Amino acid sequence: MRNPFAPYGRIFAVPGSRSFSFAGWLARVPMSSMGLGSVLMVAGESGSYGLAGAVSGTLALAFAVGSPQWARGMDRLGQGRVLAVSAAVYLLLGAAFVGVVVGGAPLWSWFVLAALTGASAANVGAAVRARWAHALPAAEARQTAFAFESVVDEVVFVVGPPTITFLATLIAPPAGFVVGLLVGIGGTVWLSRQTATQPPVHRAEPGTTRSATSVLSPALLVVAVSYLAVGTVFGAMDVVVVAFAEEQGQPVMAGVALAAYAAGSLVSGLLYGILTLPGSLLARFVGCGLLFAVATQTLFLVGSVPVLVVAVFLAGLTIAPVLVAGMSLVESRVARAALNEGLTWTSTGLTLGVTAGAAAAGAAVDAWGGEQAFLVPALGAAAAGALALLGGLLVRGPAPAPGDHGPAPAARRDEVSPAP
Repeated sequence: MRNPFAPYGRIFAVPGSRSFSFAGWLARVPMSSMGLGSVLMVAGESGSYGLAGAVSGTLALAFAVGSPQWARGMDRLGQGRVLAVSAAVYLLLGAAFVGVVVGGAPLWSWFVLAALTGASAANVGAAVRARWAHALPAAEARQTAFAFESVVDEVVFVVGPPTITFLATLIAPPAGFVVGLLVGIGGTVWLSRQTATQPPVHRAEPGTTRSATSVLSPALLVVAVSYLAVGTVFGAMDVVVVAFAEEQGQPVMAGVALAAYAAGSLVSGLLYGILTLPGSLLARFVGCGLLFAVATQTLFLVGSVPVLVVAVFLAGLTIAPVLVAGMSLVESRVARAALNEGLTWTSTGLTLGVTAGAAAAGAAVDAWGGEQAFLVPALGAAAAGALALLGGLLVRGPAPAPGDHGPAPAARRDEVSPAP
């Protein structure tokens, strides 16, 4: 009997792939611990959730600004050197951030250290995807690898928050943030030492310069802007689901609902990685964006916690496809000399969206209540679908010629004809 998950076995047969993927898994723990861990730490030390949210937002915004700069360094100097420097700076500034909060330093120093800490973190998820893109010449194999990495992201967000909350509650408010920081740095250092699998550095041609905006191709901008709207859905869901569960008198079910949301994405991510899909990468991205928009409208049906759990699971089934499709499109359209940076910009859109979505949802909950506030993620998803469709119309046409943009002509066939 044919093993449907054989494509995953094939990608992990690549030498070094298991090691760099697992190192990236550990290095991504701060994705779920930086924001929540800082909220629990600041709220525990100050007693103010408003202050905690402001500090956490500062961390997220600084990461969104700083991570593309680290990625540009990876493209020019190599992942190993840049990841090692980022890990060292992240450790020092993260420790200083914890110190000023726990030590009761002036509030301005909390925001300064939060900004510096966020800006010191590299986007490891993009770095791992860049390694897969270098290691796998076939487009179908890269789709499988990107799908697996989306599953890794979901596992981090399923396991991380309850673990961080447990540590902060039972040990001390800073414990969750500190543990997440140390695990992430350990994974980053481990990944930095695996230089044999890192993408090669592409030197600029003599007499040419590479500007800070040269990587921002039309396709990348379409994906990044669409992901800004997708991110608002993610940020809003965290806030609205908690508020709705509390209104229903079942606050513990908020965790169950959010886990169901991530579980839906995990399931679809595994399936997306083994399917042979028709159409170009651009068509797949537009289709997945529209599906994401439609599925999220089920939130308007929510009137009880059981319905909420079912609705968010169904909506979650569309998360991994839209993320994998967008990453795959960017990977196919960005020059290899800027691959780390290109993939990082997509995550920057998500990060900014999460911050905006959480703020908008908080205001909506205060004004309308939890059930009516589901309008925020529903509208965010509709905007994501509309932006994907509009962007698809604007950038449609054949992908750039392989050359510096892709590993080999054969690996890019699916950009001009349906996959076999």
